[in-house]
Amino acid sequence: MKGLRNLNMTQGNPTRLLIYFSIPMLIGNLFQQAYSLTDSVIVGQVLGPDPFAAIGSTGPVTFLFFSICNGISSGAGIVTAQFFGAGQFERTKRSIANAAYIMFVTSFVMGVVAFFAAPTVLDLMDVPSKLKNDAVTYMRMSCIGVPLVAVYNYSSSMLRSLGDSKTPLYFLIFSTILNIALDLLFICVFHMEVFGAALATIIAQMISGAGCLWYAIRYNPYFRLTKKDMQPDLAIIRQAVKLGLPLALQWSLISVSTTALQRFVNSFGATAMAAFTAINRIEQLVHMPYGSISAALATYAGQNYGAHDMKRVKEGFRHGMMISAVFTVILMLAYQLLNEPIMGIFVQDEDVIGLGADALKLTSWFYIFLSVIYMSRGILNGVGDAMFALINGVVEVVCRIALPMALVWMFPGIGSDAIWWTAAVTWLISAVFCLLRYVTWRRKANFSRNSIA
Repeated sequence: MKGLRNLNMTQGNPTRLLIYFSIPMLIGNLFQQAYSLTDSVIVGQVLGPDPFAAIGSTGPVTFLFFSICNGISSGAGIVTAQFFGAGQFERTKRSIANAAYIMFVTSFVMGVVAFFAAPTVLDLMDVPSKLKNDAVTYMRMSCIGVPLVAVYNYSSSMLRSLGDSKTPLYFLIFSTILNIALDLLFICVFHMEVFGAALATIIAQMISGAGCLWYAIRYNPYFRLTKKDMQPDLAIIRQAVKLGLPLALQWSLISVSTTALQRFVNSFGATAMAAFTAINRIEQLVHMPYGSISAALATYAGQNYGAHDMKRVKEGFRHGMMISAVFTVILMLAYQLLNEPIMGIFVQDEDVIGLGADALKLTSWFYIFLSVIYMSRGILNGVGDAMFALINGVVEVVCRIALPMALVWMFPGIGSDAIWWTAAVTWLISAVFCLLRYVTWRRKANFSRNSIA
């Protein structure tokens, strides 16, 4: 029953397994990034800097609501991976069924709340009045898409917990190509502006999510659920929520902190907002390889934790750091040498390009700390260390809220540079806490399997 594309990561060379599992995810992220970049280029070049900044200002808020759903989904994925690694076929199927209940209820509630809260939240963020209408439109459309995104996230999360990272890739590629085509149609042909950009995303996500779920049910034996499998299992639900809620809180806290930082950015005006939006799009390329390896580590750690093999779990961190070091060097050199041409892809304004180029020069020196954060997160999430997620979220909140004020107070002439120094120092401090937590867990690790007892 572990045939098809399901990958048992309890045996074999860790480096090969991590690369094999993470490459499809990285390719998928590249396609997703291609969409994000194309969407930003179309909006920035066709509609201008104000709509571009308006869309960017909604990012931290929409991330808040999506992160709650993703955290719960990740918790369910950890439970499923541990059952799969332990070879418990029936409990794996029950975990997949109960994850659906949790995921879809959560996404519906978050979508409704976010839709009605949009204007108030954007006011609290001090979004400039000339950007407000576009920002509200884009955010509300994104909120409508929350349950649709949940379908894909649920399907892909469950498949990846079984070691299948290829199937989600294929549907993500399809979604990306469709999204770009619809962007061009709605914005350039039908002139639907910001509304069209959001609508294109919703349609593409709906189709890819439905397709991924259909494929999983049709071809993966673990998704062929009986009535017995589909009965609510309170033990599994409790365990998934126990692991997923701290992850949701972690990402929510991070989102709150980025929302606070966005408000700080907004105080410097439209030029800084546009540069910050472009930097966020560009640095998604940095997060992609780290995030792919981290997700591979989470599945790897979950399966081996379920199989009682603590030695392999610990080996995973070392192998993950070696792989991520290669990406760190490549990305750092690219952003040190090509910062202005990269910024020029998004905007034509020379002030925005200059501001963003200086930011990339600074933050790229700190990418190694991002690597430490992601590798620690992958291992600790995989073994179900719920407390780590909460600690990590609190650290980032404190840094992103306190550091801007502290930097402006200590260096009165720092101006908008405080934005980029805040990001860099936040990564450094968070990496230290992540590494300390991993070392603490490593010392205490034993063969207990309380999380799936």
